[in-house]
Amino acid sequence: MSGRSRLPPRQPDNFKGYRDGPTPLQPVMQRGPPPLPPHPAALEEELEIQRRDMERILAENRYILDENVMLERELTATKDKIIRFSQSISKLHADNEAEAREYIDRELKLETELHSAEPLRAEVGSLRNELQKLTALQNELSTQVQSLTKDLNKLHSENKKLSAMKAEVDEMHKELDGARRELEHEKKENKELMVQNKAMQNDFFSMVRELETLRTEQMAAERKARGIGVGPYGMLSGSLDVGYPGSLYSDPYNSGAWGPNGRRGPPRH
Repeated sequence: MSGRSRLPPRQPDNFKGYRDGPTPLQPVMQRGPPPLPPHPAALEEELEIQRRDMERILAENRYILDENVMLERELTATKDKIIRFSQSISKLHADNEAEAREYIDRELKLETELHSAEPLRAEVGSLRNELQKLTALQNELSTQVQSLTKDLNKLHSENKKLSAMKAEVDEMHKELDGARRELEHEKKENKELMVQNKAMQNDFFSMVRELETLRTEQMAAERKARGIGVGPYGMLSGSLDVGYPGSLYSDPYNSGAWGPNGRRGPPRH
């Protein structure tokens, strides 16, 4: 993603090719010079920035994955607690119902025996008190069940929030995958651009070598023409004072192939 803010390689703004008048070779060179390849230091800096971005993204991804694993573990533990609470509540209900039925049966039996045995009234009263205590205990347990039900609903709500957070994590994974694909695409484009620049540079140097070969052949032809008989203006061949201002072919490049720069090539900025 950091590749979006990169600037294109700077092109030379004052390179104008050969400065003299039209020559037979000039139409070939009118296409202009190829852009100079980017400086290695700039490429290294860009690669370092991309590497740091990738490391940061990987670290964030690992953090999200670890957090997701933690949340899943907490969710599993919460579900286990809910299951245990549900089982405990069911067991408490069953025990209370069994005890209530038992005490009711005992009360009915005692009332039956009370009609036949008056001394058992005191025991019946005691059992009634115990039944009231059990009823109070049952009410207390019902209150606890309601509280547990609220906690269970709260846990369900938190479970929904965890599901939403998991969806957000999945969305972040998708965005991360998109960023990776974009980074790979930019790397591929940069590689293709470097290959094109290399090919254009090779063509450029090939043209320079051909130009130097032509100049060498022209100079050889000029020296050969000067060494044969009388020149075209009546001067003796081989004389230093020939009757024309230059060679058979004037130098269209003004002191070498690159003007005042000689064989060093065009000036680089």
